[in-house]
Amino acid sequence: MKKVLGIIGGSGLYNIDGLENEQWVSVESAFGKPSDDVLIGEVEGQKVLFMPRHGREHNISPSKINYRANIDVMKRAGVTDLVSISACGSFRDHMAPCDFVIVDQFIDRTFAREKTFFDESVVARVSVAHPTCGGLSDLVMEASKGISIKVHKGGTYLAMEGPQFSTLAESNLYHSWGCDVIGMTNMPEAKLAREAEICYCPVAMVTDYDSWHPEHGEVDVNEIRKTLGLNSGNARRLVKNLVPILKKNNDRHPCVQGCDHALEYALLSDPAKIDPTVKSKISAIAGRVLSK
Repeated sequence: MKKVLGIIGGSGLYNIDGLENEQWVSVESAFGKPSDDVLIGEVEGQKVLFMPRHGREHNISPSKINYRANIDVMKRAGVTDLVSISACGSFRDHMAPCDFVIVDQFIDRTFAREKTFFDESVVARVSVAHPTCGGLSDLVMEASKGISIKVHKGGTYLAMEGPQFSTLAESNLYHSWGCDVIGMTNMPEAKLAREAEICYCPVAMVTDYDSWHPEHGEVDVNEIRKTLGLNSGNARRLVKNLVPILKKNNDRHPCVQGCDHALEYALLSDPAKIDPTVKSKISAIAGRVLSK
């Protein structure tokens, strides 16, 4: 089984460079309507799929994104390795605007989103102690070496509900917790990718210092817009650099971290007793274990 690269692009990233033979394809999900169709093509012979997280018109708010449908669609389309790119604020002086952070931990403060595929007469509990794929993150870090930006390997992402930015008190609290960056979209995306047995690597593009920093004050949306333009160009170059690196590792072996077998012992319900309608609904996500 060959690796298939999926990209979910957030604010400022609506396409990827070097994509050939591309076509927008509608992929249906039993979990509702995804953010958009999937752009499928090839970069240097490597199959790549792209989905704009907020839609091509950027008209879907973070809380209204159908995260379950997005991940289900990527899984149904064959994605094995998913890179999630999004804008974020920084809680660290050394993680400055225009820097990238390859996130490896999360604190989930969202509360208005569906967070699991297993909520109808079936129970499964996956481990998210290490919620991102270390192997894929290493490849992304290698790809970043060809770009003249600062990339930080590892960092804790505070996922907030939004769509408003933090109050000063909240920002100071999250800073005191030791968080590194803050954003609105990587949760429950990361948890759902783990349930779907997809290797997942989030790349957070720093646009601002949130509101905790005494020298920068509150978030300035106009400044964020300017930074997004620079970040999106670097993100497209990162993806283009990643493709040949992924191709060198294209023979699909079991993920050392076990991302691609996360459901191996997670299913607590008896597959024989799961309602057939529910079983069909989660067929892409859990078909591997349901068929045993």
